[in-house]
Amino acid sequence: METPTNELTLPDVQRWSKARDEVAWRIGEHFARAEARYHASAYIEGLLSPVERKNSWQLAEMLGEATPYGLQHLLGRAVWEADALRDELQRYVSDYLGDREAVIVIDETGFLKKGRMSAGVARQYSGTAGRIENCQIGVFLTYASPRGHTLLDRALYVPQAWLEDVERCEQADIPAVQEFTTKPKLAKQMLERVLAAAVPVRWITGDSVYGDDRSLRLWLEAQEQAYVLAVSGKEYVWRGWQQQRISTLLKELPTAGWTRLSAGAGSKGPRLYDWLALPIGAALQEKGRRWVVVRRSISDPTDVTAYVAFAPCGMTLPELVRVAGTRWTVESDFEVAKGEVGLDQYEVRSWTGWQRHITLAMWAQALLSVIRATALETDLLKKRRRSRAA
Repeated sequence: METPTNELTLPDVQRWSKARDEVAWRIGEHFARAEARYHASAYIEGLLSPVERKNSWQLAEMLGEATPYGLQHLLGRAVWEADALRDELQRYVSDYLGDREAVIVIDETGFLKKGRMSAGVARQYSGTAGRIENCQIGVFLTYASPRGHTLLDRALYVPQAWLEDVERCEQADIPAVQEFTTKPKLAKQMLERVLAAAVPVRWITGDSVYGDDRSLRLWLEAQEQAYVLAVSGKEYVWRGWQQQRISTLLKELPTAGWTRLSAGAGSKGPRLYDWLALPIGAALQEKGRRWVVVRRSISDPTDVTAYVAFAPCGMTLPELVRVAGTRWTVESDFEVAKGEVGLDQYEVRSWTGWQRHITLAMWAQALLSVIRATALETDLLKKRRRSRAA
């Protein structure tokens, strides 16, 4: 993979080369044919390169290939399983970024498209664009630990209208067994895989698309999996023996008991808000584990956001705030993955092509995250040694 040697020291170049070789080795065992194995490593190399537009034509040119057919074959017809490569990615992330205090963040992002033949494409709301657009929607998990963060899993959202058109699904290579699955259910399927793979994680967080899904919250509680999930005003929670709508609860907040805390560092310094935690749950439920956490703007007290939290007994408000504030990592990962490794620059239309490109792009981003985490740890170690020597 291309390395900017004129900007890196020799140890940096050696670290990059070692990490690149390990990724090639890890993914290589999942390809039976040497040609596919080579093109998979080359594809990741191209995604990490400074090529402006990371489609098959430009990547092939950068790699010195006369045509893009080898890369196109890799994404379309070559025999390999993207899900096996995804599972290997989770092991890689666990090995290098794994931490028992890690947070998994759920979110989706849009991929703007023209036409109607790309798998799952439809006029639907895209948070990326901030409006309804013709796009595909991918649901993702980000893994965020004290050592770094990177995308961990992915799922393509397929609208119901698609699944009612058998011919269209066949043309886009959508599996015949595919059933309509909501975004929260896609998130649950991914979380099931992560927990089954024993990826170290303490918390789950996400926005109200996922927090409003009570079945997802109940499933997480059944797994004894702590979470802090945003909820909208239309959601209900138990307070004592009665259900109360979140919008009503937010109108009846006490004036006392608020704590000013940072939700993490922002571009302009600490992201300070006023916070309040209210216990919830029926009287017979275990006390001290379920909360509504409210975030209030300092400049505009009417601007409030609610979260539902399920946490170990004795959990403190600053810890719940820290988890809620971790949501920014997934936005950062989308920005890096799209801006640096071409997550959204594919030209494939099929279900298989989407899974393969996205998985390889996630590998490219994970390699960057591991390199950066390793470099940071090395710098910190050097500073400690200098401090002790002084």
